[in-house]
Amino acid sequence: MHQIHLYTDGAAKGNPGNGGYGVVLEQVGTGYRKEFYEGFRMTTNNRMELLAVIVGLEKLKQSGISVLVVSDSKYVVDAVQKGWVFSWEKKGFQGKKNPDLWLRFLKIYRKHKVDFQWVKGHNHHPQNERCDQLAVMASMQSDLSVDACYEQLRDTLL
Repeated sequence: MHQIHLYTDGAAKGNPGNGGYGVVLEQVGTGYRKEFYEGFRMTTNNRMELLAVIVGLEKLKQSGISVLVVSDSKYVVDAVQKGWVFSWEKKGFQGKKNPDLWLRFLKIYRKHKVDFQWVKGHNHHPQNERCDQLAVMASMQSDLSVDACYEQLRDTLL
């Protein structure tokens, strides 16, 4: 049985463009629930999907917690469930997108017992819908954060 259910979503207006993530963290059986979100001025949808999972896991104050991550991101869920991210890591993420976030993910992922469940987006799943609302709201704020790694990489490619 999982101690924490972590619902996540990411959004980007344009890809790349303004983006944001939304997280709903629920402690099973206690009624404890917390929401987190943040918006960025230039990012991608996949970065926000992954960052939502990272931030949610980083909010846990103890190690070794059993967590169920519920996400509508095939990018994130498949990368972990199918073991792709571990192969990418062995190859130094060569030719892969978002290595900065994947490295950050692996660091926090390994501190917990994490399972993933994919849900279809925009399918009336209450927590997924709430995460989507938070992500979209975050992406539309006037004071957006800088996704520094993404912007620096993008600037070197242009």
